[in-house]
Amino acid sequence: MNGMRVIMSTLAVSLVAVPSAFAGTTARVYSSSTLVLVFVGFLALVVVIQLIPAIMTLFGALKGLTKKEGETRIAKARAGE
Repeated sequence: MNGMRVIMSTLAVSLVAVPSAFAGTTARVYSSSTLVLVFVGFLALVVVIQLIPAIMTLFGALKGLTKKEGETRIAKARAGE
């Protein structure tokens, strides 16, 4: 038990004594120009515009899956006329 206490205390002292030598500085977090922001905004707009048809297709597929079987037969019979 005494050996475990020595190991734990050594580990605790070594973790506390480790300097932040490898830590990066956070003095300059963001330094992009307005053109970069406009470009990123344009890319976001393209992604959102392409999501609209995908969501509409998903809702159409879900609507088709939840349709009652009788309504499907009537639609098939009318299409055959």
